[in-house]
Amino acid sequence: MRAAICAFALSCLAAGLAPKAAAADALEEFYRGKTMSLVVSSATGGGYDALSRIVAKHMVRHLPGAPNIVVRNMPGAGGVIATNHLYNVASRDGLTFGQLQNTLPFEPLLGNKEAMYDSSKFNWLGSPSIETGLFVVRAKAPVSTIADIQNREISVGTPGLNSTPSFNTRLLAEALDMKLRIVLGYPGQNEVFLAMERGEVDAFPTFYSSIMSTRPTWITDKTVKTIVQFGPIAEPDLKDVPFAADVVTDPEKLRLLKAAAAPLALGRPFTAPPDVPRDRVAALRKALTATFADPECMEDMRKLNLPLNQPRTGEQLQEVIAEVWRMPQETKDRLRKLSGM
Repeated sequence: MRAAICAFALSCLAAGLAPKAAAADALEEFYRGKTMSLVVSSATGGGYDALSRIVAKHMVRHLPGAPNIVVRNMPGAGGVIATNHLYNVASRDGLTFGQLQNTLPFEPLLGNKEAMYDSSKFNWLGSPSIETGLFVVRAKAPVSTIADIQNREISVGTPGLNSTPSFNTRLLAEALDMKLRIVLGYPGQNEVFLAMERGEVDAFPTFYSSIMSTRPTWITDKTVKTIVQFGPIAEPDLKDVPFAADVVTDPEKLRLLKAAAAPLALGRPFTAPPDVPRDRVAALRKALTATFADPECMEDMRKLNLPLNQPRTGEQLQEVIAEVWRMPQETKDRLRKLSGM
């Protein structure tokens, strides 16, 4: 009798494990010998491109069947071209995924008519980090605090009217009542930093990861004054720098700051097209999470000063995006106005 019960129990256990084993075997069979495409929404040579190539190098070890991964850069329209491609053109079989600038999930909300996608329908996979924004001012500028800039106008260099630095400049002016005059026409961050060194402009809204990878000594040697930090959380290494959400008391301005911080909460997000089979989405998410924890990947990112501070899961990214879309229409309208759309 006891033997019969044991046999029955073992058969039940085997029956429960069989579907999982079969599913794993199916994923192995599907991915083995295949070549995957990792679409990057920016040009070669930048931080997003470098991160994608590191991920492609190490993620193959964590995917069923160890497929090859080829990086495809698809810059244009601030990343909208690549996002439209992933949503409307790319294969939905689990062999194509992408890395997008963190503002792109919100372009449709902001009224960008070129953004022909629904962010909620993407299969968000994960991110290696979150970002913290910094507003830095050249050392010789005649201001040192938020209060100073509320009483004295300074100039801020940015690439273009609808660029992320211009948006963040308008956001800080709106939320903190700072007097900021945008100076347009600089190709990118490096050119603005050079202009600050020459005294052409006073300030720039950047990211902690960006300044640490391009000007790692600027904060410690006081080449710049760090006026305020903004984003989803304060940077632990900048305990003496005010955090915008702690300074603002007006509830609507706080909602605006939170909504505007959503891209920073996404960090450098990876996503897959809509309608990819669930088991393959789960495999991609699991592999990406394992990649961010892989010591060899971590070392490669450290060498390039790429951020790997607080990895986020795909589910966490999807909740951040959904939360912004649930915000009051008044907050969305103010975001759209700040974006220049």
